[in-house]
Amino acid sequence: MDMWKTIVFYGTLFLLIFAICTNAQYFDFDLWARLIAGMGVIDGGGVLKSDFLSYTPTHIWYDHEWGSGVIFYVFLKFFGPYSLIILEWILYCSIFFLISKIIKLRTEENAFNIIFYIFPVMAVAANFNNPVRCHLFSFLLFTVFIYILELARKNINKPLYLIPPLLILWNNLHGGVVSGLGLIFMYALGEFLNKKPFKKYLITLTCSVPLLLINPWGFDYIKFLLMANTMPRPDVAEWWGIFSKIYLFRLIPFKLFMFAIIAIEAVHIIKMKAKSFSNWYNGLDKTKFIVLAVTLYLAVTKVKLLPFFVITATIFGYEDFYNLIKNIKLPHWKDKALYTVLILMTLFSLLIKNISIPLNMYAYPVKEVEFVKINNIKGRMLVNFGLGSYAAYKLYPNNLIYMDGRYEEVYYEGMVPLLKKFYLVLPYWQEILDKFTPDVMIIENDYPVYSVLKKSEIWTNIYEGKHFGVFVKKENLKTNYKQPSDDIQYYKDTLFDTDIKFKKRV
Repeated sequence: MDMWKTIVFYGTLFLLIFAICTNAQYFDFDLWARLIAGMGVIDGGGVLKSDFLSYTPTHIWYDHEWGSGVIFYVFLKFFGPYSLIILEWILYCSIFFLISKIIKLRTEENAFNIIFYIFPVMAVAANFNNPVRCHLFSFLLFTVFIYILELARKNINKPLYLIPPLLILWNNLHGGVVSGLGLIFMYALGEFLNKKPFKKYLITLTCSVPLLLINPWGFDYIKFLLMANTMPRPDVAEWWGIFSKIYLFRLIPFKLFMFAIIAIEAVHIIKMKAKSFSNWYNGLDKTKFIVLAVTLYLAVTKVKLLPFFVITATIFGYEDFYNLIKNIKLPHWKDKALYTVLILMTLFSLLIKNISIPLNMYAYPVKEVEFVKINNIKGRMLVNFGLGSYAAYKLYPNNLIYMDGRYEEVYYEGMVPLLKKFYLVLPYWQEILDKFTPDVMIIENDYPVYSVLKKSEIWTNIYEGKHFGVFVKKENLKTNYKQPSDDIQYYKDTLFDTDIKFKKRV
């Protein structure tokens, strides 16, 4: 019977996650640069260390996600575009499978209360809904580290030997590796405050830090990693706080989950005080609350990092949640009814949707890029930095871009502010046109610069789509242009086509 309960629990949970993964409206903007990086390794035989996609000044390409790019490209090349959605689903499921294993390790209570798991799954749905992103590897390995560290708290210490080699892997998959090092330190501090063995965590940390040098750039990469993890990103919305203007009335499932966990832990502490007012602090698990507090801070201040809190809050909050509800008397058939409703609702949502390659022409200038391509409009291209890697992926070598989402990996400071001034028509907005003059521009029509350019005596709008427009200098204007296809299926079938080719290094 227990085996069947486990099967039904995971089956329902993984089905729900699959439904969420298939809700994606478009691929992440940075995916195209990741695919190019992966292509360079697989087809070119080496990690790319210099940019060839931009016409603007660049420095060494410190690609802290090159390993993720390799995985993405391998999946795309050998299993097709749908495999990227399946990969996201596998990573997403793996995270919650490990969470359930850690909960089972930490508590003697029932670790498979499906009601509790629904809330964290929905809380991270918005962050995990762009198949597939590199930070999923960080969230998965962060969960793996917690599992190993929780085993060590139970004096099962041999898995600690896995942390150094896992850190080497993580270091070459995603720059979020610093969260793994931070986690080890938090466990060392927490166990020190708990007056329990803590030296094994410090030894693990000491052995792990030098291994960051095992990367394609050596020590220079460490300096870059420190800079990248501490630099402000005021122009990138996902690095804003969850209560910032743009997110104030968004991320509601996460905010509800966050406040619920805070309330659950507050009740837990109050009950501890009531039982032993003078000695409650000594009974408090400092490791648990240090990890929760740090990840909560990260979640509140950086939207991109909120899954770290969801992971830790699910792991450490489950037992306290279960203790609150375990004595509530409910009908014996409640589990069957709940699972039946969840499965039917999830299946219904899958049946009514058209599961296909996600393509959103509001988010991407798909037809505009096609227009540039079929009309052989060559030269330097100015496009918003979030769309740069897509334009480069589709139009290289005929077009080089101003910049893309690789941001600090490739470009110098000041490139994004220059672009921002241009798009918002702020003072000296034309500076970008003087310093880095483009030959063609693809501009979103909801930015102020769009209407300014339409009235320009230098630039002319040669193609106007629903959400984007293509501009060229009037001196380069042709008498007629081919029009891009209106067939959506054509764009889905050719979404990952590119003219970028690498010769295998000898």
